[in-house]
Amino acid sequence: MSARRRVWVTQPVFPDVVDRLRDHFDVAAAGAVTAYTPAQVADGLRDVDGALVGVTDRIDASAIAGANRLKAIANIGVGYNNLDIAALSAAGVAVTNTPDVLTETTADFAWTLLLAAARRVTEAERWLRDGHWTDWSFERLLGRDLHGSTLGILGMGRIGRAVARRALGFGMRVLYHNRSRLDAAVERECSARWVGKDELLAASDHLVLVVPYGPGTHHAIGAPELACMKSTAVLVNIARGGVVDDAALADALQKGRLAAAGLDVYENEPAVHPALLACRNVVLTPHIASASEATRRAMVSLAVDNLIAALGEGPQAHRPPNLVNADSLLARGT
Repeated sequence: MSARRRVWVTQPVFPDVVDRLRDHFDVAAAGAVTAYTPAQVADGLRDVDGALVGVTDRIDASAIAGANRLKAIANIGVGYNNLDIAALSAAGVAVTNTPDVLTETTADFAWTLLLAAARRVTEAERWLRDGHWTDWSFERLLGRDLHGSTLGILGMGRIGRAVARRALGFGMRVLYHNRSRLDAAVERECSARWVGKDELLAASDHLVLVVPYGPGTHHAIGAPELACMKSTAVLVNIARGGVVDDAALADALQKGRLAAAGLDVYENEPAVHPALLACRNVVLTPHIASASEATRRAMVSLAVDNLIAALGEGPQAHRPPNLVNADSLLARGT
């Protein structure tokens, strides 16, 4: 038997990047994209020291109950609500994520959704493909302008600030709400002004959500919040599913209480609420905000670095660059 430690790569991702793990470990890598059952996740983790996982791979206390060797989980993504951090920390399993490397690409995609939703791009394309151009009229498919309007941002972390910087080119007024106000110098850099959440909802012509998901942000945008927004407003969610009450959003879109929405994330991914699928005034994409080749490669590379370091190898041994749960080290006595 090999004395080398063993890691599991749950999904096929850039083999040339994953091959760096083989310099240190025996690697079991998935050959095809797989939607694992809880039992399959538990089986895959049972005899490994570490795992490189995607945000669709859910790991909870039951998944690690028999994983006595497991010491590290490297998540390929900024968010990690697919992982039970408390259970992993208690078991002494280090968890890492991949922030920073996807900031600019994700901000780009927020604007992709915003422009497409505001100007009814996907609706217009369907109309054209269905052969309706002969029914053209001057007032058909009228959208919403971005230039000169008010952009609201809920959550002003790295991605939120990157979204705000791009608004300068559209001559937009930028408002934001965050748990804590940014330093004045950062506000000036982003040309953004802090307001309370209620004012943000009421004043925004376009609202972009970039808050992390957790108990405090579950349904941060629900029926009461949507009722505070302009009926002409456009909502974009690139944060996490669950930040928005999808059923309430669909209802607002169908009843004309909101003009349009652009969504990259959903409450029950990969399932999408049927009422949203029935809305023509919503742009729907399958969680691809970070999906440029350069960015996805950078995410996998950082996750590999994290896993190597978390398992005590490489130049950053025992000091993974992006450790989420420092208390896991206390649990295992490191």
